[in-house]
Amino acid sequence: MDSFTQIPALLILPWLVRLGGPGLVVLGIADNSVIPLTGSMDVLTIWLAARHRELWPYYAVMATAGAVLGGYITYSLGRKGGKEAIERKLNRRKAEKVFKRFSHWGFSTVAVSALLPPPFPLVPVLLAAGALQYSRKKFVGALALGRGIRYLLLAGFGSLYGKAIVQFFTRYYKPAVLTLVGLAVVGAVLSIAEYLRSRKNGARAFRHGRAA
Repeated sequence: MDSFTQIPALLILPWLVRLGGPGLVVLGIADNSVIPLTGSMDVLTIWLAARHRELWPYYAVMATAGAVLGGYITYSLGRKGGKEAIERKLNRRKAEKVFKRFSHWGFSTVAVSALLPPPFPLVPVLLAAGALQYSRKKFVGALALGRGIRYLLLAGFGSLYGKAIVQFFTRYYKPAVLTLVGLAVVGAVLSIAEYLRSRKNGARAFRHGRAA
């Protein structure tokens, strides 16, 4: 990676760190969109809690708020598009698997999915919840529960081992930032590639259906 491409990478995380809690909300909205930023929320939550150990519950709440806002946006997109739109964004087999899971364990599917760490794909679950017209209140409750537990644990970990974590980031600041941004870029590229592939397959199926 040359010096030109390193400049944006080195500016993103410091800006979010300076924002503090609001930075977690901004990142949470982006991370729970259709182009997730792999691992970014976890790292920022731990880092902020490590830097300001007495504020760790605040950072956990702000991270959860950002995740729920971003997740609700994705849920709304799925609700508007319906099952057919989800099947075009994902492949049919993956979509049917998620739909079947929701028909039996809707609340726990959202809550457990929100609790699991990367690389578990949360976006398909959020889209499926909307496509199946899952209750808004139950969806928000389940997403807040899963993400809330996750970020409370991460922020608590950051507070508990704050000194060691701050020393690590101070010593390996540039490699850590570049790794984080690199993971985000890879996640975005893979998500876009999957979307384009699924869209192409959906268009091909549509043409075959018309031909029949």
